Amino acid sequence: MPSPYRALFAAPGSKGFSAAGFLGRMPLSMMGIGVVTMISQLTGRYGLAGALSATIALAAAVAGPQVSRLVDQYGQRRVLRPATLISLTAAALLLFAAHYGWPDWVLFVACVGIGCVPSVGAMIRARWAALYRGTPQLHTAYSFESVVDEVCFVFGPIISIGLSTAWFPEAGPLLAACFLAAGVFWLTAQRATEPEPHPREHKGGGSAMRAPGLQVLVATFVATGAIFGAVDVVTVAFADEEGRKAAASVVLALYAGGSCVAGMIYGLLRFAGAPERRWLLGVCAMAVSMIPLLLVGNLPFLAVALFVAGLSIAPTMITTMSLIEEHVPRAQLTEGMTWVSTGLAVGVALGSSAAGWVIDAAGARAGYGVPAVAGAVAVAVGFLGFRRLKRPAAGRGGSVEQHSERKERHVA
Repeated sequence: MPSPYRALFAAPGSKGFSAAGFLGRMPLSMMGIGVVTMISQLTGRYGLAGALSATIALAAAVAGPQVSRLVDQYGQRRVLRPATLISLTAAALLLFAAHYGWPDWVLFVACVGIGCVPSVGAMIRARWAALYRGTPQLHTAYSFESVVDEVCFVFGPIISIGLSTAWFPEAGPLLAACFLAAGVFWLTAQRATEPEPHPREHKGGGSAMRAPGLQVLVATFVATGAIFGAVDVVTVAFADEEGRKAAASVVLALYAGGSCVAGMIYGLLRFAGAPERRWLLGVCAMAVSMIPLLLVGNLPFLAVALFVAGLSIAPTMITTMSLIEEHVPRAQLTEGMTWVSTGLAVGVALGSSAAGWVIDAAGARAGYGVPAVAGAVAVAVGFLGFRRLKRPAAGRGGSVEQHSERKERHVA
């Protein structure tokens, strides 16, 4: 591990909460695609599979920010454990309903409950911010967490799809639930690194979404999430049409692998310029990378195209976290990070659902038009809201001070 990353773990407790966060985030990449694989195997209905995956994402979009707002007020331990128990109970209901062929409405009810899953990535980033706020190490920490996210997306689909196709259809979502339980309860057992809660009377009330800059980030990432959701569903269907459904996990792993490589390198770099420009460039790169998918003809070509497309994801996400700190009050940092995840979740819901219907109507190749359109929408929203991102609020978060410190060192 390069020395900037190795130095992060000099802080006591950092290894423990990072490892717990890795386990707790595995369901992020396993549950949605696991449900798609499970339902498509049991029923052959990709439209239903996409709709259920979308329901999970939409439920998380509604519940996630509320859970994180409570975390900011009362602390991670007091909030995450009850929320996780609700999600686990709903996951058990989903597995039983799918296995025994219960009515579709039961499946949708269970997926709504699964949406109560907490945003573990935001919880881990909040712990890093508490340790390294106002220092260059925070950029490295966010980069490391983006790499961890992508590692989850490399191995998560492989494990979920592989188990569901080789063992039994419910195996992928079942293991995802086990990872969630282990990760969250291990994380909340580590009290020493838990960020200090900010009771409502001390933060002035209101939602973090009142910040204009955060509104732009969330709106853009709705379209970005549609890219991710559509690519997942269409890739599974494309591999199925090619007669190699299990290969979809490898292809999606390469998509995440490209992001992982880019994120690792990005974390070693130091930037003196405005982060909002790098962010907009990243959004444009993600949109352009969807164009080659329209020409896809076989799985090897698709794998290469998705690996290249993945190179723009992690740098964009890392820069987004820095921008959140500039535009969101420190006492609402966890909520602000979760709102971006919410935007992604809404987009994933829209993208996966739209892709499922397009696949049912016109086939998998036509489905790649969905992420291409979503990329164009993301670029349009990013350009329209760019001015709001150029006006960070003074005294909010940690990156404002961090950028000032870098500027002074650069001038010196």
